[in-house]
Amino acid sequence: MNQRAVIGITTQNLRAIKGIPEIVPDSWMMSQRFILAPVVAGAIPWLIPLLNSDTETLRSIYEHLDGLLLPGGADVDPGSYNEEPHPQTEGTDPPRDEVELKLVEWALEDGMPILGLCRGFQIVNLALGGTLYQDIEQELPGAIKHDYLPRAGYARDRLSHDVQLVEGSRLATIVGEPAMAVNSMHHQGIRDLGRGLVATAIAPDGLVEGFEMPSHPFLIAVQWHPEALSPTDPRMRRLFVEFVEAAAQFRTSRRVANLGQVT
Repeated sequence: MNQRAVIGITTQNLRAIKGIPEIVPDSWMMSQRFILAPVVAGAIPWLIPLLNSDTETLRSIYEHLDGLLLPGGADVDPGSYNEEPHPQTEGTDPPRDEVELKLVEWALEDGMPILGLCRGFQIVNLALGGTLYQDIEQELPGAIKHDYLPRAGYARDRLSHDVQLVEGSRLATIVGEPAMAVNSMHHQGIRDLGRGLVATAIAPDGLVEGFEMPSHPFLIAVQWHPEALSPTDPRMRRLFVEFVEAAAQFRTSRRVANLGQVT
């Protein structure tokens, strides 16, 4: 019997990506980087289609998972958290918002390990009642530059600013250092933290760039892109390894619980 943890990775609509022409057929996709990082850490990946109108099938997929990875991508749609869109908000993907918020809800209920990256970091926060800056530059006075975007010519592994890690946090333990330089490819960010979340990484301008939930077996989310850094940064590889190991433990505990129900 295969003991490797199955990690669900959400997809996005191709047309939500800026620059994709309308003539391109409808497609669900996700960057290989988000898939390879947990695979290298020992996981089996499962790409999740955006079946926002088919909850039964989505739930059936979820039941086969041991961990949930929420990757980066297009802006979160303000309608998903009852706000009007800012002029700088673009490329939204409401079906993805709906699917990811539902998956997070289920994973929180079941104690399934969750890892949120960039947009995924924002989605987890919204699922727990938090709020967002739709555009950091215009809405956060004194903010540093955060939008070192690949489409503007910046490398995905460019180290753009430091973050201070909160002593004693799970993230700080994984990193093993009080601070680290990170890449930065976002223009939206956390305004208010959601219920039960505690900040674990802070940017120089005070923006929360990492959080976790102490009451959850494994919930870590970061605003940067560790999947782009993990090939050369052992600290970021450890983040994926810890996540996959937590998912494997969840798999084992669920199997034991199911056996108990049968007997």
